[in-house]
Amino acid sequence: MCQPAGGDPVMYLLYDLVLLTSLLLSSPYWAAQYLLRGKYRSSLLPKLGFTPDSFFADLEGTPRVWIHAVSVGEVTAAAPIVAALRRKIPGGCLVVSTGTETGREMASRLIPEADGLFYYPLDLPWIVRKTLDRLRPDCFALTETELWPNLLRECRRRGVAAVMVNGRISPRSFSRYRATRVFWRRVLGNVAAAGVISPTDRDRLASMGMDPGKISVLGNAKFDGLAAKVSPGIRGETAALMRVAPGDPVLVAGSTHEGEEEAVLDVYGRVLADRPDCLLILVPRHVHRAEDVLALARRKGFDDAVAFSRLLGRGRRGERVVVVDVIGELFKVYSLASVVFCGGSLVKRGGQNILEAAAWGKVVLYGPSMEDFQQEKALLEEAGAGRTVRDAEELYGAVRSALLSPDETRRRGEAARAAVAANGGAAERYADLILSRLGRP
Repeated sequence: MCQPAGGDPVMYLLYDLVLLTSLLLSSPYWAAQYLLRGKYRSSLLPKLGFTPDSFFADLEGTPRVWIHAVSVGEVTAAAPIVAALRRKIPGGCLVVSTGTETGREMASRLIPEADGLFYYPLDLPWIVRKTLDRLRPDCFALTETELWPNLLRECRRRGVAAVMVNGRISPRSFSRYRATRVFWRRVLGNVAAAGVISPTDRDRLASMGMDPGKISVLGNAKFDGLAAKVSPGIRGETAALMRVAPGDPVLVAGSTHEGEEEAVLDVYGRVLADRPDCLLILVPRHVHRAEDVLALARRKGFDDAVAFSRLLGRGRRGERVVVVDVIGELFKVYSLASVVFCGGSLVKRGGQNILEAAAWGKVVLYGPSMEDFQQEKALLEEAGAGRTVRDAEELYGAVRSALLSPDETRRRGEAARAAVAANGGAAERYADLILSRLGRP
């Protein structure tokens, strides 16, 4: 039997007006990106509710679980949860939605257990209702903190259990949610259960107005996914492409943002004085910036800097700087690192996922802005495998020390790998949480 949906109709009307106004004001930008650069061509119409009927007609099996993972990071967390669900309900229908094209591409690689992949609809009432009419889920699982008011409200109206998995509330998001707590308390009333990563996330969710009795601390499913992905085969293939032999010094700077690549390149130039055979692999957080990063490297004197895509089919030919311009390669590249710098941290971006490098047994360096990854940071620092560097000078010192003390660096890296492995099991717990809302043991 459907439950009455909680929430003030006036507040939802205001939300709809704000969302519509934002879409209208930004429509010239989206149109220009679509027409001039070819961006969003595969996702725009589905987001407006125009996913082909054949997609829904081909879905079979029960129960039907819809898992949403907006982009690459959330897909990494969702993948082991979907795999666990498949083991527990082999005849079920598991459908995954993403909000970005990069997320969709990653999901196609990481989640083979899904019966279907589609783009998440815009959170407008008529689009949401159309999607639910066609998909007919028994449960909706949102990964991390994808709180879309209209969808959650409509799920409750229809008796579709909405569950948060791998929930996390970053400090920046928390400040915004707290400022509009009155509204979000009503939205969270439509969530049947929430599994979160840490006690801090539990407390933040409760202070936003969610019933504490609905919240469980279940850990981080990303540990499960990363531990399962590590394999000698991946490292061997990547090493062959990059022409990297065992023991060769490699500095990997992953998920970097504007302002960080310049610091990394300056540090690398100084490192070459001690280790002239060192390779630098730069992986911008947003792949469309790769050309700008290549141009920067060449201005810094690295005339042979090359895009990763140019190496496919021929391998590296001695180039000292490689800029990755292909989605989905960061995890593989980390396997080659002697030491890692993880970006989004020397600039105020809250950090990026440091667990991918740790899963390969790497020492990870990062700047002071790690607000979004405090739990992961504490884990690596406790293992002796994570270190904060406040600026380029400290980054240089840490990289130089790691490269000149390879045995000690490897020992610390192995401690990181062990810490990741020891924290597994969350994906199973999240799968059980979903099944409990479906009335299954």
